[in-house]
Amino acid sequence: MATKPQTYPSFDEYLARERQAETRSEYVNGEIVAMAAPSPEHELIVGNLVGSLNLLFRDRACFVFGSNLRLYIPLNNRGRYPDVSVVCGQMEFYPGEPRDTLLNPTLLIAVLSKSTEAIDRGDKFNEYRSIATLREYLLIAQDRKQVEHYVRQSDNQWLLTIYTEPHQTIQLPSLNCQLTLAEIYAKLELLRGQP
Repeated sequence: MATKPQTYPSFDEYLARERQAETRSEYVNGEIVAMAAPSPEHELIVGNLVGSLNLLFRDRACFVFGSNLRLYIPLNNRGRYPDVSVVCGQMEFYPGEPRDTLLNPTLLIAVLSKSTEAIDRGDKFNEYRSIATLREYLLIAQDRKQVEHYVRQSDNQWLLTIYTEPHQTIQLPSLNCQLTLAEIYAKLELLRGQP
């Protein structure tokens, strides 16, 4: 006797469920995958990034979002929640209301944890590279001071630069701005010293 194949929700069905859910989930290969709660270190680094980038763009048409704005990846039919997304210029959203699923990021940032590092480096980066508007990707360690900066080149190759010193400055050419490791990791040692 043949078993009935398991059916998975469409992306639109996922969106309807996700908008009503109390916890966030990503949409991967037709499956809804629950997301783990972030650590205080993770949240501090994301807050530092969003704050610093918003200051840099206060007089420009660039928009910075934390991890609550969903990203749709058309080529793979995926729904992801990057830790930080930046769009310069006109924002594009998945069709329908509310406008809560971004289509055209310029920069994406992932703050790495032991449970997500392999996915952020592998599957997610492979998916993100399929987005034509994406110019840069940052992978930020939270257990040490290290930032990996990927920049899309004119031949569609990605150039990697690794930063490990607090005084180093990360040039973000697609956004015409820069960040320092000191800004990214501000107050992290103070947080770790809390009882």
